[in-house]
Formats: sequence, structure tokens, C-alpha cells
Amino acid sequence: MHCDIYKFPKHDDMYVYIARPDYPDDTEELKDWLGVLPKDFRAGLGRSKFVMHLDLATTPTLARVNKEEVLAKLQSQGYFVQMPPQDVMRRQAELRAREAQDNIYD
Repeated sequence: MHCDIYKFPKHDDMYVYIARPDYPDDTEELKDWLGVLPKDFRAGLGRSKFVMHLDLATTPTLARVNKEEVLAKLQSQGYFVQMPPQDVMRRQAELRAREAQDNIYD
């Protein structure tokens, strides 16, 4: 299974994998690959940035997620969302809370 991986500057350390089951035969025309994402979810992501194309059949393991879980989601829904690790999410929430608190007094 081939997939493309995108990141979103508004969301640190979050990556979205998009299935490309017909690769390389699906490259003849431009296509909105992120169109498989639910509209509300996609709208909240902001602008995407292509990271890489990956052939999961030749990739033994992935850094932060289980390869089998990624494959299952790509096959069932066409995409997989890799969320940041819990410590990163906690740190981001703390920073946003501090910024909000500091803005109260501006």
C-alpha cells in the first residue's frame, strides 16, 4: 500500500496519511488527495504541506505508530491521522493556556 503523508503548520507533530492504492497509475491527473477527509475535520486543519510518499510494503516499521493500524485505517477509510505524543499535546495546551492568560491583561 502506497500513501502520501501531509503535515499542517497549525498542528505541530500531527501527520495525515492518505491512501494511494492505485499508485503509480493514479498520477496522470491532478487530484485533491485530501478530499477523503471529513469536511469539518479538513476545514480545521488549515493549509497542508506534503511531507513524503511512502510504500508501506517496503517499510518495516514506522517511528511513532503501529504499521498494521495505519494499514487497516488506510484500507477502511482512506486516511490515517497520526496525533502528536501525549507529552507534546500537553505542552501545547499549557502554552496556549498561558498565552490566553497573558492576553487577558493586555
